[in-house]
Amino acid sequence: QVQLVESGGGLVQAGRSLRLSCAASGSIFSIDQMAWYRQAPGKQRELVAFITGRGQTHYEDPVKGRFTISLDNPRNTVYLQMSSLKLEDTGVYSCNAQVLDRRWNRNSFWGQGTQVTVSS
Repeated sequence: QVQLVESGGGLVQAGRSLRLSCAASGSIFSIDQMAWYRQAPGKQRELVAFITGRGQTHYEDPVKGRFTISLDNPRNTVYLQMSSLKLEDTGVYSCNAQVLDRRWNRNSFWGQGTQVTVSS
């Protein structure tokens, strides 16, 4: 099994920055990909960004140029640096990891989510 623990959420004023962290632990041989999703009140969960184990990144249009995703491979930890935050960035941010475990099985795991609230 793999556990994901997120941290770094909170209340922040619009225009400011915040950094989220998600640490994966457990039976991990390698990480294929880690991603951040978010869910705003009354809306469906949406992809924010992902990074592959080789460092390739993808950002959804609403966050391009403002958010940066990075992966610390030895620590199995993904970060999301969020800058120039907007009110519409408010939501529960969840981490997802696609992992090759030590039994050579590929599975997807989710963290519990961390609340980000952007105020005016």
